[in-house]
Amino acid sequence: MTTNKKKIWIDTDLSVGMKRHHRSGYCDVDDGYAVWQLMRSSSVHIAGISAVFGNTLIDNAYALSVEMSEKFATYSIPVFKGYGQAIDLAKIEHNEAVDALAEELKRGPMTIMAIGPATNIGVLLLQYPELKDQIQEVVLVAGRRSPTDYFSIGNRGNRARDLNFDLDNQAFQIMFQAGVSITLCPFEISNKVWITARDLDLLKTGDAGCQYLEKHSRNWLAQWIDQGAEGFNPFDVLASHYIIAPEDIISENLNARLEIHIDDTIVDNDKESFKNYLLCDHQPGYGVKYCYDVVPEYHRNLMQTLL
Repeated sequence: MTTNKKKIWIDTDLSVGMKRHHRSGYCDVDDGYAVWQLMRSSSVHIAGISAVFGNTLIDNAYALSVEMSEKFATYSIPVFKGYGQAIDLAKIEHNEAVDALAEELKRGPMTIMAIGPATNIGVLLLQYPELKDQIQEVVLVAGRRSPTDYFSIGNRGNRARDLNFDLDNQAFQIMFQAGVSITLCPFEISNKVWITARDLDLLKTGDAGCQYLEKHSRNWLAQWIDQGAEGFNPFDVLASHYIIAPEDIISENLNARLEIHIDDTIVDNDKESFKNYLLCDHQPGYGVKYCYDVVPEYHRNLMQTLL
């Protein structure tokens, strides 16, 4: 490994091209864009990939992680199967992904991009607390400023969940308690970036990895268009882009905390369902870097890194 490359670990609920297992339609594709962007980057070295449940079942996420590593990586990247459900504090078992991540951290410090539920990272910090200082930064896709900052998809009233946080609140509490450096790339920033049919046409002219993304993004794009949007937000790619080109990302230092409010994703919710929110502002809490905007030339830069 070249010493001037940033050493990173990818923790992902990769689901590109998968059909949803719990309802009709297709899964998110943006995780595939994030993994592909890092595989193409000359400024990072991917030390390993751990799969986690989230957008899809753990077996699917693991199989897709193996597929992308074998097909598109230009060097050997080991892949490990992580947790298939949220942390149960009463029963923390060892897992091959967490143990592998721990072994890599023992070799030296690195950055972790966690673009699914942070379950694997939370368990790591519970079982190997002595390694927390080896984690240079954890980059996650989660958070918002207030409970009324809705994750609106299209213009037909559909609101998305803060899925990575919602699926395992406990993991975020563990990271905060451990005091690791956290960077959040929330909906606020990804909602300012769009991938359209024109972009997919450009990807189709690229190499095998680009064509892989283009092929599996068509159904996902169609779902967004059905919701009244003209494209889709590539959520997870904001995390990978921050890692390779932080100068393209605008951020500020805020404090994060968990608060319970009414569930904004349920239509006609008359105070019948509530949920935790990961809120970031200047009130007391855990210090985080909060990414909220991109530079004017961001879309051009993004497409260049993909192509």
